[in-house]
Amino acid sequence: MCAPVIGIQLQFTRAMTSVTTSVFGNLPGGGTVETFHLESDCVKAEIISFGCIITRLQTKDRDGNFSDIVLGFDDLNGYTDKHPYFGSVIGRVANRIAKGKFTVDGQDFQLPINNGPNSIHGGLKGFDKVLWTPEVTENGVRFSYTSADGEEGYPGELKVWVTYTLRGGELTLHYKAQTSKTTPMNLTNHSYFNLAGQGTVNIYDHEITIDAEHYLPVDETMIPTGEVAAVQGTFFDLRKPVNLGNQMAKLQENGYDHNFCLSVTQKPKLCARVYHKPSGRVLSVSTTQPGVQFYTANFLDGSLKGKGGAVYPKHSAFCLETQAWPDAVNKPQFPNSLLHSGEEYNETTLFNFSVQ
Repeated sequence: MCAPVIGIQLQFTRAMTSVTTSVFGNLPGGGTVETFHLESDCVKAEIISFGCIITRLQTKDRDGNFSDIVLGFDDLNGYTDKHPYFGSVIGRVANRIAKGKFTVDGQDFQLPINNGPNSIHGGLKGFDKVLWTPEVTENGVRFSYTSADGEEGYPGELKVWVTYTLRGGELTLHYKAQTSKTTPMNLTNHSYFNLAGQGTVNIYDHEITIDAEHYLPVDETMIPTGEVAAVQGTFFDLRKPVNLGNQMAKLQENGYDHNFCLSVTQKPKLCARVYHKPSGRVLSVSTTQPGVQFYTANFLDGSLKGKGGAVYPKHSAFCLETQAWPDAVNKPQFPNSLLHSGEEYNETTLFNFSVQ
């Protein structure tokens, strides 16, 4: 529990969260992008209406000093240009769909190919690249967007709501959606974290735990093979805390970019914990989603100039993308990822920030 905030002009006073707004920039084709500043005593979050992007996330270290722990850009141009989905909400379908193809209700669909031979993260213009309609709520902000039938090749008109709520050290992300036709549905947030502070060269001094007994092996194009493999006896066994630098040195791959299989729950359940001993920062992730994609920023290469002129090399951040299993629409043995007309997509993820 955070200490009370003193001397701040509060738009909402319950739970001592300040919610204020400012202009982040203007889109080239028209449209004003707003920033929503959510502030408690121990967390300061900034979220923009373009892509529902978390642009800044400041948390305290054990000495009480704030640092920004997510990668991103200082201005709108960085987010409208091509970038690796920093802080964005991803949809309609996060992660990869094999060859961009799937069949629903006897009808074949073809999506844009934008990741090798596959479709990834909603296509060429996914939810990360659209202007959402914001509404300030108690302790947070709700964004809404209507995706047209056929947008990026997906069936059905889809109405989506994403709500960010900050209470003390806990940032809650709630996703809701309704569709006019059966459609694949899989929303996540793609924040890149470095608990030492954004711009720090790597994450090797972080310690991670993921509460999963199985993971999904992938082929050379990063599509799950269909096997649900036990983590026991592999470098994917993260059920007890491991040092990331040591663990990744043993891994015979470029880094982690794999789905870890979680138990499905109606209430958010703790699935992952990351500890940065030098600063004392702890990130705990809870979710109702059936999977979490653990990604160690394997494709960053130092070419992007981020906030404050920082560069972001390989392994300079990690992502914990709570979501449905990749390519689930093509693998009936995976947990269902279809949303039907008359149903409601309803998922929640909690990011809890503390110190140790």
